[in-house]
Amino acid sequence: MSKPRIGIIIGSTRDTRFGEKPARWMLDLASRREEIDAELIDLRDYDLPFFNEVSSNAWQASQDPKVLAWQKKVGEMDGYIFVTSEYNRSIPASLKNALDQAYVEWNYKPAAILGYGAVGGARAVEHLRSITVELYMVPVRSTVHISGTEFFTVWHGAGDQPMSAIEGTIGQSAQELLDQLIWWAEITKAGREARAKSAA
Repeated sequence: MSKPRIGIIIGSTRDTRFGEKPARWMLDLASRREEIDAELIDLRDYDLPFFNEVSSNAWQASQDPKVLAWQKKVGEMDGYIFVTSEYNRSIPASLKNALDQAYVEWNYKPAAILGYGAVGGARAVEHLRSITVELYMVPVRSTVHISGTEFFTVWHGAGDQPMSAIEGTIGQSAQELLDQLIWWAEITKAGREARAKSAA
């Protein structure tokens, strides 16, 4: 079995977003793990329209070429790390729309989350967990939360220090997140491959 591929998805597309900074930090950590291949996935690169298909692709194939390109990329991955801010106690609309634009591609794969903002994005993280369950995903327990002093230390609107400045606080959570994600990615990848073989 080939190594699981992990997509690190930047959930915000705002011009002034912060999410790219922790996403690249997480990519660096994930790239040090020999068990997986990690890739940064930026929603800005896909220019997704608001969901306007006839139905979820669980029921009918999508038509928009941009949506199909997104589904292809999602389908290439064996697990995901979502990097999300918290907007009014939930995730950004750009991330919710991206989640809705695929369905079968998310199924039976693990999801880990890095949240930032008010209370470390905790309310957005919990909302995102429930969405991943509906998409037949496996949300891992450990999460990285960047809040308070740590957030203002690395946020470009304040301290703008490198992510290494707060690794002492969030580094252990990040490693636990990766441990759990890798375990589930290997298990679910093997399960999907076994199911595909039996169906052939």
